[in-house]
Amino acid sequence: MIQKNEISALNFRRLTGIIYDTCGIYLSIDKKVVVEGKIKKRLISLGYNSFDEYFSFLFTKEGLNTELHLLINVLTTNKTDFFRESAHFDFLTGTIYPNFIKQKVDGFFKKQLNIWSAGCSTGEEPYTMAILLNELKCKNSNFGFNIFASDISTDVLENAMLGIYKLDTADIIPQIYKTKYLLRSKDETKKLVRIIPELRSQINFSRINLLEDEYNLPTKMDVIFCRNVLIYFDKTTQEKVLTKLTKQLTTEGYLFIGHSETITGMNLPLERIAPTIYKKIE
Repeated sequence: MIQKNEISALNFRRLTGIIYDTCGIYLSIDKKVVVEGKIKKRLISLGYNSFDEYFSFLFTKEGLNTELHLLINVLTTNKTDFFRESAHFDFLTGTIYPNFIKQKVDGFFKKQLNIWSAGCSTGEEPYTMAILLNELKCKNSNFGFNIFASDISTDVLENAMLGIYKLDTADIIPQIYKTKYLLRSKDETKKLVRIIPELRSQINFSRINLLEDEYNLPTKMDVIFCRNVLIYFDKTTQEKVLTKLTKQLTTEGYLFIGHSETITGMNLPLERIAPTIYKKIE
């Protein structure tokens, strides 16, 4: 039983400070009750009887090494859907793809479109990309693509790699794609679907903290989706992250952000092409 039902003001300040320094997420005081509810699950699972007891462990060297990233898993919000903000995917297939297949480098047509889903959560975004890009590949055998997907939470990455979803979350996927790319659970009572193995194998999942100095990506990206991630950062952190993301783009590469996000007032080499869609300029 939890003996003390709230986090002390001191521990909350220490917690918010270390979360901000580690991953850039700003937790204001009005989030305190929500944070307490989420952390209480960690207390119960670890057998601690109070928040003070838990934080006494968390702020030790061992706690910071072993528990902090698990706590970040608990605290990070992971809301996403298939085909979310569909205008972005229309732009990817209707504008970026036609332009890409016409591009030449050193006299040769480019063969691989490199795209990164930064903050991919449970994987619906990169799997949506994979479905649409596979459809384009069927129409143009010379077209190829690489999809990289990352998140700071190891929990959601594990779910993304499994590619298993509740049946109702797939309702938005057009039936023609459901038939082609989803497998229905043999146990009908579970009401689950799974992305087919061929599609799962096309996505490279990895844990990336967007506050890190180096992202260790294998190549520069032609397209980066970083949607509904920046809203958890303050303005200073947003600009730092966007500066690093822009450096990961190829010349004239594209950056997509969420519809509640903006780069207004930031000094970035980006040109607005459409709402929340930007092109890198030199």
